[in-house]
Order: sequence, then structure tokens, then C-alpha cells
Amino acid sequence: MDVSVLKTLEYHKIRAMLADKSSSIMGRELAEELVPTSELIEVERRIAETGEARGILDAISSIPLGGIRDIRSLLKRADIGSVLAPDELIAVGSTLYASRRMKSFFMDMPVSLTILHGYAEKITVLRNIENIIENIVNEQGQVRDDASLELSHVRREIRSSQSRIKDKLDGILRSSEYQKYFQDALVTVRSDRYVIPIKQEYRNNFPGIIHDQSASGATVFIEPMAVVILNNEIKQLMSAEKNEVERILKSATEQIANVSEIMYINCNMLANIDFAFAKAKLSLTMQATMPIINHNGYVNLQQARHPLIAAAAVVPIDIYIGKDFNTLLITGPNTGGKTVTLKTLGLFALMTQAGLYIPVNSGSEIAVFNNVFADIGDEQSIEQSLSTFSAHMTNLVRILKEISSQDLVLIDEIGAGTDPDEGAALAMSILEYLLDIGAKTIATTHYSELKTFAYSRQGIENASVEFDIQTLRPTYRLLIGIPGSSNAFAISKRLGLPVSIIEHANQFIDKDHAEFETVLNALEEQKIAYDKLHEEVAEQEQALHVLRERLANEESILAAKKHKILAKAQEEAESLLRKTRRETEEIITELKAQFAVKSSSARQGIFDKNRKRLRESLNGLNENEEDDSDLPIATAKILKPGMQVYVTTLKQKGIVASISSNEVTVQLGIMKMNVGIADCRLVSDSSPIRKIGKDKSRDKNFMKIQDVARQIDIRGMMVEEAEYVLGKYIDDAIVAGLNTVLVIHGKGTGALRKGVRTYLKNHHYVRDISIGELNEGGDGATVVQLS
Repeated sequence: MDVSVLKTLEYHKIRAMLADKSSSIMGRELAEELVPTSELIEVERRIAETGEARGILDAISSIPLGGIRDIRSLLKRADIGSVLAPDELIAVGSTLYASRRMKSFFMDMPVSLTILHGYAEKITVLRNIENIIENIVNEQGQVRDDASLELSHVRREIRSSQSRIKDKLDGILRSSEYQKYFQDALVTVRSDRYVIPIKQEYRNNFPGIIHDQSASGATVFIEPMAVVILNNEIKQLMSAEKNEVERILKSATEQIANVSEIMYINCNMLANIDFAFAKAKLSLTMQATMPIINHNGYVNLQQARHPLIAAAAVVPIDIYIGKDFNTLLITGPNTGGKTVTLKTLGLFALMTQAGLYIPVNSGSEIAVFNNVFADIGDEQSIEQSLSTFSAHMTNLVRILKEISSQDLVLIDEIGAGTDPDEGAALAMSILEYLLDIGAKTIATTHYSELKTFAYSRQGIENASVEFDIQTLRPTYRLLIGIPGSSNAFAISKRLGLPVSIIEHANQFIDKDHAEFETVLNALEEQKIAYDKLHEEVAEQEQALHVLRERLANEESILAAKKHKILAKAQEEAESLLRKTRRETEEIITELKAQFAVKSSSARQGIFDKNRKRLRESLNGLNENEEDDSDLPIATAKILKPGMQVYVTTLKQKGIVASISSNEVTVQLGIMKMNVGIADCRLVSDSSPIRKIGKDKSRDKNFMKIQDVARQIDIRGMMVEEAEYVLGKYIDDAIVAGLNTVLVIHGKGTGALRKGVRTYLKNHHYVRDISIGELNEGGDGATVVQLS
């Protein structure tokens, strides 16, 4: 990859933005060292890595990236035998804890995250080292008292000695004998020994060892003789403490050195994971999407937004090249966006090949280039005695030596800085050379000759940056297929150049050139009008699409309701059919049983009762039936939208919505249904549908089942008489649909009660009997459960 293009296209600013998204120093280093690659497999791996991290960020906002420290230098020191300080051990422990959390985090992730999951699998959890550090150093970076038994004992002795010294010194300070000697009644420390500030004139009167004196010489700091021995003890104990701490730290450092290679691998994996999430975070900040890698050298960027321009100011553009043409020639006014277009494509190519998402619409495609070359900006150099033209040409010479068909070339103001005719000729020759090689080339120019040249060459396409003639301002939109005008006169007028000078300048323009510019302006205006119309059509199509979806949804709801109504009607019909069959079977069973009855009068009574029951069932079925025989038949000629009809198949009235040859659409409440014209009858709003009534001559009377009491009183009857009465009563109760009845027989001598219960137990319609409740008569009544 051409290194100089990274600076030209401001790639370093993207790297700085990426580095700011990292959570660790090691991740930041990877971001700052990131360079694009031309290896297709590596580009796809980098993009996939970013995609995996982006997918996790979209689902989980909190990633365990905290606590990662750069301990690589500490590991090197441990390897050569240095002893790590307590705060350095804390850094190692923090990184070990971060490694353990990260591995645990990814173990719960789906295995489809092949790249990041691979990083996590290479992390080794060193819980034993982590525990050693936790047992040695506290959170404040101090060696813990209980780091070893010896250290605990030494520090306990130090505190005890310090306490005894303070007691001695407090006694001296309170002594009336020495009060006049003290400069201040306090205890301080000099050279790790406890001393008392004494006035200079009393230095010989206070027994002790002088360790220091004040700057003015008025005060000397004397260690009282009474505490010299105790201070010596503390000095020895502190030396022992230091030796024990050194031993503990050395032991811990040796443990770390033993696993330093594993820790190096852990650090690298944590850095890779942090770097991947930094790329994902940057994509969220830029509102970027995953580019589709095109293997055929085709670029199609939709709504591309330059990432270094503020989101509120950037104008999205569409860029495509490499399919119908390999060279794109952009013309138009200065400050119109030509150079931004070049930098956008070039920077997006670098970002993609670095594994970054790019701010474009989803579905955008971009190719992987071997090299990206750019000649953009004023490269004149006083030191090298190079003019603008010479600097540009020197750069182009270098590019043409290295160019291949798999490269992208971006040239700003091709052929500029010299005689227009010669510059235009050179530009045309260079563009043809690049076209013959097959490189993807985008160039900008102000030369009118190049616009005509692009029209006459296969593989070269004109483009322009849009300029609004009405407002005299650029819109920064890229229009591919239409050459642009430089609009020098219009821009000069807007900037305040006198009109007289502009009108006079018009007289110097070649007539053909003026006509050509006029045609270009007209094309540009037509393009703007077409785009506006296209946007309106797109909006209408969107609204129509929403309306169609809503209508389809309503149609689906109505169809579901229709299905539900029909299913319910079918279910009710089947239920009625089952009930009718059950009742019919009961009647047949009862009739068969009557053939065993010898009394013809009793048999006739049963027949009459069942005939009555059948008639009632028949009347129940027909009571809601409507008669449409008197209504006139509808025809296609008679029917008109808005007319009311009666649909015989649905037994409902409706309003005609539309008519075809054989069918009519009828609005039935909230539903619209297509029915045959032959199934429709003409009705008026006031004409009711006649119900089929009863015809006495056909014996279809509405008859109700005679009311049957839920209890019977047979007290005072003989057993034989009671059995006859009970048999008739139970038959009536069965016909009436009663499930439970109460037989009152009284208590008396118990003969009637016993006989009745024996009869009921053997009756084929009795399922069970039981003694009545207290409020029903207790043992004087029997509750009968009918089957």
C-alpha cells in the first residue's frame, strides 16, 4: 500500500478516532498501528472481526473491558530476576482478573463468534497467581500484615515498641522538671527515631542524643536517653520487616516469572479483543455499516458520508464505478464537493481494507485494491524549486510507474497549472493510459475539452457536482452521467464582482463554448427537476405501499372473522345434530320398552308423550327460519350499487357494493362478501322477512313441555299405589329433563319408606338414592338421582 496516500486522505485522523475508542494501552497501540492491507482474505477476516464485536455491542451494552493493564514491561523485569513492587503486583492481578472475566464472558456467547471466541479460548485463567497477589497486597498497594506469619509477628512487635516509646515520651512531656526546656511540647521523628524539640540554650541540660537542629538554630531535636534502647529495637524490627517484605515480593515475582509466557499470550488476546470492540464502537459513532466486499472490482457506495465532516453538515453522495465504466470525470464549480468526493472514496477504500465499517447505507459494495494512489492538493515546493504543475506531474509520474489494473487512482484537477490546451491534452492522454491498463480512476477538472472527451470514449463517464443556479450555491450532490459547468461567472457575481465586468467577460467567451455551457446548465436544471419528481414519486409509492399493507391487513382480519363465524355456525349445527340424535335415541329406547307394557292405555299415553316431545323439537328448529319465497328474485339488470338485498344462503340483509356478470359484492355489516346473483332477493328497508309461522292444518303447533314439580308427596298411600304414581312421575321428570327429584314418604311405621326405596333402587332410570337433608325432611324423604 502506498504510504503517502494515508496522509493525503487523512487516514491518520481515523486512526486517532479509533484509538480513542480503545479501553487499554495495548488496544490503543493496535489502533495506532493499523494500516490497510491488500490481501482479500485478511480484509474479510478483519471485517468479520468487527462484525462480531458490533453484533455483541448491539445486543449487550456493557462489555467487561475494565482492568486491562499493560504489564508487558513488568513481565520482562520478572523474567530477568527483578522484584516487582506492590503497586506493580496490583497491575498484574488486575490484568489476571480482567482475563478471567473476559474468558467467562465469551464462554456464554454463541460459538458462531469464531474470531473473538478463538481469542477467548487462548486466554488461560491463572487463578492461583491471582490468589497469591490478593493474599500479599491490599487495594491500597501495601503489603498485607498477614502476607506471612513472620511479617505479622514483626509488625506486631513494632507497634508494641512504638506504643512503649510514646508512653515514655508522654511521661517526659508531662514532667514539670523539663517544661522550660521544650520549644514545643510535642514528639516528632528524625532519621526514623523519636525526638523532642529542645531550646538551644538548654541543650546541655536535657539528657539525650542530638539528631538535628532547626534552620534558625534556635531548636535542637534530641532523642531522650530513656527511649534510645527502644528506638534501637524499632530500628532492628523495621530492618527485619523490610527483609521479610523483600522476601515475600521476590517469591511472588518468581511465581509470575514462571507463567510469564502465558501472561504474554493473555495480554495479546485482551489487546485483540479490546481493539475489535474499539472498531465496533467507532462504527456506532459514525453510524457506519458493514461494506460488502465485491470480488469483481466494482464499487457502489450509497449515501456515502465523509466521516471527518460534521454529521449536521455532510451531504450524502452516491458513488459507483467499475461496472459500466472504469473512469469517472467530475466537473463543476470550486467548493462544490469534487475533492470531497475523491477523498470519500479513497478514505472508504482504506477504512475497508483496514477492517473498519464505513458510513454508507446497508448493501453498499466496495472492491479490495492492491494500491490506492491519490494526487490531491497543492504540492508545490519552494525548497525543491517545484511549481504546482511540476509537483503534480512528479507525483503522477511516480503513480504511472507503479499502477496496475487492481488499483484505484484519484486525481484532483488533472492537467491544471499550465497552458489550458496543453494541460487538457496531457489529461486526456493520461486518462486513456489509465483506462487501457484497467485501473479504477476518478479525476476532477475544469477543462471543457475533457467533458467532450468523456462523451467520445467508451469506459469513461462524465459526472458533476450539483450547482443551484437559482440560489447560486452548490448542493454538494454528485450527479453521475451529466457534465457540470464551472459557473465562474455566477460564483463571481455572488461574491460581489461588478455586473459590468461579468457582462464584458461574456463577450470574450467563444460562441461554441458559451452554447455548450448553456446546454450544460439546462441539463443540470432538468436533472434537479427530475430528481425532485423522482423523490415525489418515491414518497407516493411509499404511501401506496403502506396503504396496500393496511388494506391487506384489514382483508386478512375480515377473512378471519368470516372463517370464525362460519366455524361457529358449523359447530352449533353439529351440536344441535348431536342433541337431536341423542333425544331420538332416548325416545326410541323408551318406545321399545313400552312393548312389554300390557296395558294399551298406558302404552298409548307413552306414545302421545313422545309424539309431543318430537313436535317440540321440530318447532324449536323451525322457529327462527325465515321465509324468502315471497321476495322478488334479483337480476344483474335490476341490481345497482347501494340497493338492499336479502342473501338467501346467509339469511342476512346487505347493501350492494359492486356488480359483475354472475356475482355481486354485498356489504354485510363490517364484512364484504361475493355471492351469486341467484342467491339474492330484492327487499326494501321497511319490508321485514316473514317468519315461517305455525300451520294448524299441518299440525306444527308450538307446544311446551308440561311443567313437572321437582318433588312428589306420597304420604298416606299404600306401597302398590305409591309405586304406580312414582313410575309415572319419574317418566315425566325424565321427559322434562330433571336430574334430581325429591320423594316425600314420611316416617310412620317405615313400611312405605322401605317399599319405596326398594322400588327406586330397582328402577332403570334411577341412578342413585340418598336420605334427604334436615330441611328436606330427613329420613322422611328420599333424594333420587335420575340417569
